[in-house]
Amino acid sequence: MTPDAPRYTPYDKGRFQLTLGIRAIDPAEWIEFDSHYTAHLAEKRRLLAERPTEVFGATDGSLPAQTECLDMLLESLERTRPDMVELGGRTVHVVATGDRYEREAFAARPLDLAGRLVQEDLCLMAPHDGTYRLIAASLCFPSRWRLADKLGRPMVEIHQPVPGFNDKLARPVDRFFDRIEAGQVYMRLNWSVMDDPALFQPTGHGQSGINNAITAANAGDMLWLRVERQTFRRLPKSNALVFGIKTIVDPLSSLVGRPEVARGLNEAITDMPADTRRYKSMAPFADALAGWLDRAAVSPSD
Repeated sequence: MTPDAPRYTPYDKGRFQLTLGIRAIDPAEWIEFDSHYTAHLAEKRRLLAERPTEVFGATDGSLPAQTECLDMLLESLERTRPDMVELGGRTVHVVATGDRYEREAFAARPLDLAGRLVQEDLCLMAPHDGTYRLIAASLCFPSRWRLADKLGRPMVEIHQPVPGFNDKLARPVDRFFDRIEAGQVYMRLNWSVMDDPALFQPTGHGQSGINNAITAANAGDMLWLRVERQTFRRLPKSNALVFGIKTIVDPLSSLVGRPEVARGLNEAITDMPADTRRYKSMAPFADALAGWLDRAAVSPSD
């Protein structure tokens, strides 16, 4: 059976552009739910139980922003998705999973509770010396970065390994963050192709060599499209920003029967700078991926 079509295909135009690519969205669309909701929340619970220091962290002084983020999230969910999360006094009930949380149990780390209610990872960025600094995060699904390496650091240090970011995007990002007003929500998409469907991937950038197990014949089942739906929202009291990251993983085979999208992905990867392809660890399967996409890009009428 052919997998469902990917909801987001930011590569389908056949270009790779290191740009912000940000658009405003309705605040009601800030948090997104899909059919993987219960599975993602279960994985979050597992990671928080087994690897708590790797997936949650907060700096001193971040408690007011954490509390404000939880309050804003609960208000938003109560207004837009009361079928998913119910509030009863100081108890938060996740309808789909049956989980019930007492707010008092998370008084010292309210962002932890916020992260347990939604598929999004939630990172708090606070103004600091003309830029923004990561002050707290519930980060269960990192795309090859470790929270411990980034917590407390400013944007320029956080993105130091990303080819071209500090040269081209650091200042535009700071300016954009400064312009976000309370009540506004913005979204952008980030994407990659990976040889591992795991949601929790704290390492893995810069892999080289060839993975002979992946071929042009089986790449559809061995590779995955990983898209991050990133959102940005201001906390009006603390002035911090909530950076939300919803991770969506689809098998490459979801492009079967969608030749225009497969062609766009192939062209976008070809258009991608070599240092970016290395950073995204595409080298081990680059030839296999290109071969598979070449076939998938041929429409039945060709």
